[in-house]
Amino acid sequence: MKSLKTGDQVSFKLEGQTFEGFIDKEYQNSFMITFKSDDAEIVDKYHDRVIINKKQVKLIKAAPETETTEDDEQAD
Repeated sequence: MKSLKTGDQVSFKLEGQTFEGFIDKEYQNSFMITFKSDDAEIVDKYHDRVIINKKQVKLIKAAPETETTEDDEQAD
């Protein structure tokens, strides 16, 4: 399975509902995902961001690959 990365569009379950969002940040065993909801209670509780275990995330659409140049690598 291809590993997920920042910018990928993913789906996940939260409080019994399925949501779609985008990976903002990767942690060791989870991702921070930005998502939108029409449910005021969900918005109030999560503020459009949630941390989800990597095992519970499914890829919908991969983010475009970006090419790195030598200048980009030297900046790090």
